[in-house]
Amino acid sequence: MSWEDSYHGQLRATVGDDRVVIFVGARCVVRDAEGRVLLIRRSDNGMWGMPAGGMELGNTLAETAAREMWEETGLTATSLVPFVVYSGPEAQVNMYGHAYQYIAMAFLVESWTGELLTETDETTDARFFDPDDLPPDTGMSVTVTLADLATFEATGVFVAK
Repeated sequence: MSWEDSYHGQLRATVGDDRVVIFVGARCVVRDAEGRVLLIRRSDNGMWGMPAGGMELGNTLAETAAREMWEETGLTATSLVPFVVYSGPEAQVNMYGHAYQYIAMAFLVESWTGELLTETDETTDARFFDPDDLPPDTGMSVTVTLADLATFEATGVFVAK
């Protein structure tokens, strides 16, 4: 689905570029048997990030995470465990100059099926990286999310920020 056709794209077109809009989304942490983390290189900004994206009307957050993972990697999530929700009041400006307050849930994908696609409509590459040796052009949300996953795994307590 194109940005213009998405719920958030239609909402942005309705309210204009200068208003803060609440953006609801989900992201996935996918690890292979060696503990490496799956990252995708985004086609819109060239940065490495986790499979992620915005919720569409009628979706749950888990459905959003699974859909985004499939769209960006070709993999089908078969077990999703939520471990953190981000909902801080600060607005952030994206690369297009639009201001959003983000509400996002991250899921650990414990199992999946399919063959990894390295290129899709939304990605130009996809591969697994050692979490201690991420590429230099990795988005900050990756390191924050991995730290929150480590907290969740160490304590068993859902993280809310």
